[in-house]
Amino acid sequence: MRRAMRVLVAALVAGAAVAGCAGSGGLDGDLTDDWAALPPAGPFTPAAGVCQLADFTATVGPAGYDPVGCELPHRVETVHVGAFTVDRASPPALGSVELRTAFADCDSRANGYVGDNWRAGRLRLAVALPAGPGWAAGSRWYRCDLTELTTVEAAAQVVTRTGSLRDALKGPSGLRLGCQRTGGDARRVQTLTAVGCGTVHDAEFVGVWSAPDRPYPTKDADWAPLYAGCNTVLAKYAGVPDDPTLRFRSGVVVRPPGAGRWAAGDRGVRCYLWLSDRRVTASLRGAGPAGLPVRTK
Repeated sequence: MRRAMRVLVAALVAGAAVAGCAGSGGLDGDLTDDWAALPPAGPFTPAAGVCQLADFTATVGPAGYDPVGCELPHRVETVHVGAFTVDRASPPALGSVELRTAFADCDSRANGYVGDNWRAGRLRLAVALPAGPGWAAGSRWYRCDLTELTTVEAAAQVVTRTGSLRDALKGPSGLRLGCQRTGGDARRVQTLTAVGCGTVHDAEFVGVWSAPDRPYPTKDADWAPLYAGCNTVLAKYAGVPDDPTLRFRSGVVVRPPGAGRWAAGDRGVRCYLWLSDRRVTASLRGAGPAGLPVRTK
């Protein structure tokens, strides 16, 4: 009897083992050889086409990186992430060829992203770089960030907005620069305040002039090319001859980027026509010689 019982138990154990193998679905019990190998760890790289609730910072690391969808309230939108092609031991410094090259790429990408020159709107473009530890770990990216501003004048504040800036300047937009009311004296404009073109005003944004790669203007002679460039932009905008009579038709207000942005590669100069002797209640785009006559006084 005991021998029979031992035989029966052995048979049941063997059957259970066979059944267990049959029900394994092809698993061999080794959990380490049936998974694809994980990719090797790489340096942190931010994403493009996302937004940030926090304000722009010149350097970015993983600890402070918290992207959100642009439909949510945010203060920064990343329009592109590029890569430096020249390796170096530390991030490129302000004024370096590498940083100016990165800004030029961001400039072009931002224009394509919003559908026009981004400087035609209340926008600011800036380039963020990896933080020091990230650069040392192999990060070589640069991030192109746009922010909406309350004004492009000195008192600018960052706007917390909802919605992407993609195609934001492709057509009419509340972001666009337009007619302005000046503050200052008869010889010099100190401030520009945006107003509707149907209200009384004496200035108007006419476009952007791209300055050549030269030192930041500090002397009167350095400013002459900027005024000449903006006069050409003004003449095209208003539909009047770009000749010596232009200065008798309209003054011009020149707004280059600050010295720090100039060193980083920004060469876009905002240009405004200025009527120092009269006020109007309509846009002067395409007004021609009749709308912008030669002043005799």
